[in-house]
Parts: sequence; structure tokens; C-alpha cells
Amino acid sequence: MEPNAEAHEARIPDAEAAVPMASGGVASTPELQWSTPTQPVERIERLHAAAQSRPSGGDGRQFAADHRSAPVKSAAHDSAQRPSARTGLDQDASGERARRIATLAWDDLEADIRECRACVLCERRSQPVPGVGDRRARWMLVGEGPGAEEDLRGEPFVGQAGRLLDNMLGSIGLKRGDDVYIANAVKCRPPHNRTPEAGEVAACLPYLERQIDLVQPRLLVALGRPAAQALLGSEVRIGAARGKLFAHRGIPVVVTYHPAYLLRNPQDKGKAWEDLCFARHCMQASPSA
Repeated sequence: MEPNAEAHEARIPDAEAAVPMASGGVASTPELQWSTPTQPVERIERLHAAAQSRPSGGDGRQFAADHRSAPVKSAAHDSAQRPSARTGLDQDASGERARRIATLAWDDLEADIRECRACVLCERRSQPVPGVGDRRARWMLVGEGPGAEEDLRGEPFVGQAGRLLDNMLGSIGLKRGDDVYIANAVKCRPPHNRTPEAGEVAACLPYLERQIDLVQPRLLVALGRPAAQALLGSEVRIGAARGKLFAHRGIPVVVTYHPAYLLRNPQDKGKAWEDLCFARHCMQASPSA
């Protein structure tokens, strides 16, 4: 199925002071694995039916929704199966913490995030960065972790990458805070903006899971490899995952590049535009979209 006509003309605008997109960087005809009109509707309906039937915080399965809709490994993202955030934090304590977090309402959840000492990232943060946006949004975007400016301001995606993300959202008719909720896989800035370690992601995963449970989005968009791996519970290569529909506990997941990566590699903005078209297509196919 081809994306609608406006997809052929549109582009992701550059963030302020960002490197301009290379000539021809946006594909005139996105070459995604577009399914037949009925297939995504049927698959997404099955995913949402499964999500409605599962208990809060329960397991799910991920499905790679290319033309085969082939199942992949079961939900290794369950926090009980991940390594402890710190040496000495045993599985019983980790599981009890996850169960407690799974009961928190919004205000208590954000207060708990601000007091969290479950991994070493708390030691050098200015402040944690819980999330921002519409708490009843259909769209939920998950990034990697706060950068320097986010660490100072306490809001995700407020630097140059954040301005590019706002432009990306605008290119498909969305804007921050309006039917969009934004969070990160880890809530504290990793030193020198390094990639979060597995134990750090594991320590923050109950918070992300609870945010997803409270928002109840119709679609999750994973921005970058760490976010995708946090949601899918397995190794992910962005190039291989693009154009496929996965699921996190019954909620459809689309994988694309992190805006910070696009600032360093503007030639790939065209691919990100294709991913946004695919995400919009999936949302339009979603029940009650």
C-alpha cells in the first residue's frame, strides 16, 4: 500500500542550527514493506485485543509485522528476567520494587523517580527526567536517556535533538503535548551522554512500564536502539527493524532513528520520514484511531 500523496512531497524540516539535509535525502517514494490494506488492520486489532485481555504489568509477545507477521521471542523485557541494576540487589528485591512501582499513580510515580537511587546514574545527575506530554495520548515516544540540557531542565528532548523531534512530529501533523507523550528508557543522564548500560535500563524499566500502563497509548515509537531494546527485550538493529511492526505487551511498536543520530547523519532523515509515514499508517489502521 502506498502512503498518501502528501508523503511524496513532505520532508522533515531541519532543527535550528542543524546540518541541512543532503540533496535527495528524502525518498520521493518510501520503499517500506507496505502490507495489503487489510493486513495491518487485522494484526493491530489482534494486538489491541491481547492488550485489553492482559492484566496490568503482564507479559506479552512481540510480532514482527512484515508480510509474514512472524512471531519472535517471547517477552524477555519482563523486569524479573533482566539483570539487577546493582550488585547486591537480588531478584526478590528487584521484583518487589517493580510490583510496588506498578501500583503508583502519576504523582507518586514521578515523585518515586525523583527519589530513585536504584543505579549509579543517580550519583551524577542534576535531576531525573520522568517524561512530558499528554497523559492520555495515543502516541507515546520512547527515547534513550536525558542529555545535558534535559538534565538541567528536567524535560526530555529539549536540546537540538528535541527541536528536530518537534519538526519530525510536525511533519505528520503532531505536536509535543497534544496526543503525544514522551519518555526515555532511563530517567537520569548517563555520564558524557554514553549509551545506558543494561543494568541501568533494567533499573528504570519498571518506571517506563508504569508510564505505558498509565498512558495506554495506541502506538509506541522507539527512537533509537537502546529504546527499541528496552521495549522489545532483545538485540535490535535499527536498519533491520525499520518498516516492521513489533509489539510490547500487545501495543504496536514502530522503530526508527533517534533524532540525535539524524543530526550526525542527516542523509538518513529520508529513512526517518519513511518510518513516520509507516507509524502514521499503523495508527490509522488502529481500532478507535
